[in-house]
Amino acid sequence: MKVSDLRGILQYVPRFRDRIFVVALDGEIVSSPNFANILLDLAVLRSLSIKVILVHGAGQQIEQLAAERGIAISNADGTGLTDDATLKLSIEAATGVMNEIMQGLTSVDLRAAYANAIIAHPAGILGGVDYLNTGRVERVDTKSLHLFLNEGIIPVIPPVGFDGEGRTFRVNSDGIALEVAEAMQAMKILFLSSEGLLINGEVVRQISIAETEDLMKKRRALVEPRLYSKLDHAARACRQGVPRVHLLNGNLDEALLSEVFSHEGIGTMVYSNEYQQIRRIFKKDVRAVMALIRQSVHNEELVRRTRADILAFLGDYWVLEIDRSLVGCVALHLYPEESKAELACLYVHKGQEGQGYGRKLMAFAEQLAAEKGMKHIFALSTQTYHYFQQKGGYSEVPPETLPAERARKWEASGRKSKVVMKATVPTASLEAPRA
Repeated sequence: MKVSDLRGILQYVPRFRDRIFVVALDGEIVSSPNFANILLDLAVLRSLSIKVILVHGAGQQIEQLAAERGIAISNADGTGLTDDATLKLSIEAATGVMNEIMQGLTSVDLRAAYANAIIAHPAGILGGVDYLNTGRVERVDTKSLHLFLNEGIIPVIPPVGFDGEGRTFRVNSDGIALEVAEAMQAMKILFLSSEGLLINGEVVRQISIAETEDLMKKRRALVEPRLYSKLDHAARACRQGVPRVHLLNGNLDEALLSEVFSHEGIGTMVYSNEYQQIRRIFKKDVRAVMALIRQSVHNEELVRRTRADILAFLGDYWVLEIDRSLVGCVALHLYPEESKAELACLYVHKGQEGQGYGRKLMAFAEQLAAEKGMKHIFALSTQTYHYFQQKGGYSEVPPETLPAERARKWEASGRKSKVVMKATVPTASLEAPRA
């Protein structure tokens, strides 16, 4: 691990300390070769004082038992009808998975306990069909879960529930994860299955509630069927107050840590509030901005700026924030006497390149310039002028085109930067700038 990786992790620690994460494991992930690595990841979370509740499925194990014994099951994942034979296999399979998880947690020095925390009721008759032993969560015993967590014990919850009369019901584990997260006011749900959300072969890194609901209603054919339940429950969880829900490929080593402790992650995040935003810089951000652009200044891509330089024009600077971490910046200097604006200090962290953030910052500055009544926007560059031309539609112009004040500074700098410029396009007001 690089020192920079460790620093990246440490910035999240104060935010996550003593918060609750619900980790939902599909049965197939518990049986996968990567399960041992997931256990180590959970140990890391606990070492950072993150409270973990484990919810597990057993669909694969139920199907395996049914095949071995030649029993026809009515449903494996707890979303359909559960007859008596299927319920019996479900209890046996869930017990086996629970035992495997408990053994695994013990092997990495984590204390865990079976949590009988799901009070369920029958799903009832749906569409004219009696779902028999399929249940729905009626209530979560939060008191017992808090007792476990406060003692440093990981509660492990199987995909079954019980009613007040002692009857057992097969309950879908995705639904349990949702109800537990809501009841416990969890910060995150992390669904670990065989894959994240892929659209046209590309992993969707983040998606809002509205986009998720639209995807499920209008473009469902694009979604792998096994992800229907997780996307549906993810959107519902966000609607019910869970800030972030993550869909991860549990077969990938370090998937859990890479998702939790990085800006972009490697899976799909469904979010309930603004994940990315472009906002004004504050005094407290100046040090972080200077650290962000330090290497680019050293490479002579950007002009050197002191803390005093930035503070003197603090109102001109904006930052791109992803999940409350600064990953980019831009400045817009106005020359109202000539109706021109300069796009300056455009930079995106190396680790976030290729995500389109530079274009977002560029477009934001252009819109802001138009809102301020500027007719043209220009930029000076020694090494990235092709970027402005190819991505922003700028054209190279002679230095004499610069506002007189800026032209004098250009001459004095001796950098011989190329000047690129374009006309602005009037747009609606940017009262609440977001990326």
